[in-house]
Amino acid sequence: MDVSDIGALTFDVFGTVVDWRGSVVREGERLGAQKGFDVDWPSFADDWRNDGYTGGMDRVRRGDLPWMKVDALHRLKLDQLLEEHGITGLTEAETDHFNRVWHRLTPWSDVLEGLERLSKGFVLASLSNGNMSLLTNMAKNAGIHWDCVLSAELSGHYKPDPEVYKAAADLLGFRTDQVLMVAAHKADLRGAQGAGLRTAYVTRPDEFGPEGHVDMAPDPSFDVSATDFIDLAAKLGV
Repeated sequence: MDVSDIGALTFDVFGTVVDWRGSVVREGERLGAQKGFDVDWPSFADDWRNDGYTGGMDRVRRGDLPWMKVDALHRLKLDQLLEEHGITGLTEAETDHFNRVWHRLTPWSDVLEGLERLSKGFVLASLSNGNMSLLTNMAKNAGIHWDCVLSAELSGHYKPDPEVYKAAADLLGFRTDQVLMVAAHKADLRGAQGAGLRTAYVTRPDEFGPEGHVDMAPDPSFDVSATDFIDLAAKLGV
């Protein structure tokens, strides 16, 4: 693709930059071993993500919940999951620490090298539904060096609402068509397209674990497709 007018790359984070599922499962297994809980942690992680995160945002959009940060949505679902799985006896500090596992997610193996290469040619910013403190802590913990941490929180909307993408371009000082949205999720990219951004699809076949299904069918409407961030850097000429 012609990248001569691209000034910034914005990145989806959960699933695109970090392995949310594997990270949550590993911390859950450690907690279970310490406390003696016998829990199906992969199912726990899936429920936390699908109903707590995605479902929580849908409830905010419908007006069933007031606007709230993703940390708060995660906690609402965590309290429910702890009860459903018979996980009792945790102190408030222990529960809060586990809720903040989302601040400590591990990046995919190609991410740090790929971002270092991409930073030589572009401004790099997160653009996630995760709240600002979550994204800041995650980046610091994982050694991810964004030029700018941006969150949907700044617009008072969640992706794929167009306000999120337009606000990001404005905050970075670029026209929307000068910003390339990078994501492993097609709905996110289509939302970005609708707001006028360019799009880069990066496949993450292991996002939902070995038994999970990921739609990796080519979509020619995206400006570029890549297998990982290193491949993306090569395709963008850096």
